[in-house]
Amino acid sequence: MFRITKEFHFSASHQLTSLPPEHQCARLHGHNYVVEVELSAEMLNEHGFVRDYHELAPLKHYIDEAFDHRHLNDVLGHDRVTAECLAQHFYEWCKARLPETSAVRVSETAKTWAEYRP
Repeated sequence: MFRITKEFHFSASHQLTSLPPEHQCARLHGHNYVVEVELSAEMLNEHGFVRDYHELAPLKHYIDEAFDHRHLNDVLGHDRVTAECLAQHFYEWCKARLPETSAVRVSETAKTWAEYRP
């Protein structure tokens, strides 16, 4: 199995309103997010790629236009905007356009990652 990954970055705010008011994540706050998309294939294409990295440009455009410097609760239309939910959202977006998508990881801090891999 061949695997490739590509990283994308954006900054955004969110608020987890279902948490108790004293929880720090219940307050409005922001992160510098890292999104890592993994593509997998058993065979390489005619060019020797799982997929040309250039073909991930639409994901960068989507992140830049819809997520960067936005309030994620508004973007996704709910108040459960966790790294886990973002990982699933980006996985589903990518899988619909890039069938080789095998996982998406999202980081809110340098020490934390959430992964969606069906």
